[in-house]
Amino acid sequence: MSFQAYLDNIQTKTGKAPEDFEALAAEKGFTQDGQIRQGVKATEITNWLKDEYKLGHGHAMAIYAYIKGKRE
Repeated sequence: MSFQAYLDNIQTKTGKAPEDFEALAAEKGFTQDGQIRQGVKATEITNWLKDEYKLGHGHAMAIYAYIKGKRE
């Protein structure tokens, strides 16, 4: 499955685009100025996505990668 397919599936499941998750991560304090804040671990973000949005591990990691800057 391509990275874009993961993002498309997440949007279908949650109704939220990757940009929405990026904004939500900033609201939660995981990011600052578009970067993951120092000391924030991937597990914190993926656990939030799994708990709040019921994403599986692979999909949560795709959103983490997007927040971290991956676009392709």
